[in-house]
Amino acid sequence: MVMSALLKFLFPPPPSLVVSALSVVNLVSLTSGGFSEMRGKHMNYSKFWNATTANSAKQIKLSSRAAMLMLYTPAFLAGVASFFIFPNEGLRSTLLQSALTLHFFKRDLEVLFVHKYSGYMYLDSAIPITLSYFISAATMTYSQHLTVTEGLPQPQIDLMYPGVAVFLIGIIGNLYHHYLLSKLRGVGEKEYKIPKGGLFGLVICPHYLFEITMFYGISMISQTVYSLCFTIGTTFYLVGRSYATRKWYLSKFEDFPKNVKAVIPFVF
Repeated sequence: MVMSALLKFLFPPPPSLVVSALSVVNLVSLTSGGFSEMRGKHMNYSKFWNATTANSAKQIKLSSRAAMLMLYTPAFLAGVASFFIFPNEGLRSTLLQSALTLHFFKRDLEVLFVHKYSGYMYLDSAIPITLSYFISAATMTYSQHLTVTEGLPQPQIDLMYPGVAVFLIGIIGNLYHHYLLSKLRGVGEKEYKIPKGGLFGLVICPHYLFEITMFYGISMISQTVYSLCFTIGTTFYLVGRSYATRKWYLSKFEDFPKNVKAVIPFVF
């Protein structure tokens, strides 16, 4: 019953063991990562770049800016390449390719011109995140390609155009709150401050909230099982990361407002 209801909104799963396996792997690994964040086992970037200090002297340390460019650029290039590898496959595929490419291009531009960094990132943390973004971007476009080449029936309920609207709300909201974060520090400043403005009065991670929104927009454009699995997994991971971030602020700032939630206004 659940599957029949989902198929009203999704293409049938493509006949690809690779795509099916990656759908499960993404969902499970990202969800597990979110629960790990809640338990205090963090991916080592941003505020938690040095959370795991075991054998740190033997690890290769990158500047945050260099590491973040490493994270996003391969996925951006995968998006660009998809226009040439899978050309002229219809409006839905073009919109998906455009959304993925725009998202990762925006992230690269933010790394270069918006964000102000103060920490580092270990190479052994950067590599798996880079691979995750790259593989996900490539698999999402490939999964969409299979809906065309395999002649899979269109979903009964078309979410493509609403998905474009949701994607734009997400990417604009994400950019705006990244901009607000960048304005917290003056020239030469490196210390953290309590963010203000936008939705920061309601949640400590509105940029994650809008990133989640953006990925649901991408899933609505795509309407494939893989894109939905990736988005659900990403939701769990970013919710867990937001929980850890709120806990970090509570430990660092005595005046942090207790009514500010982690990522979902008034709820969590």
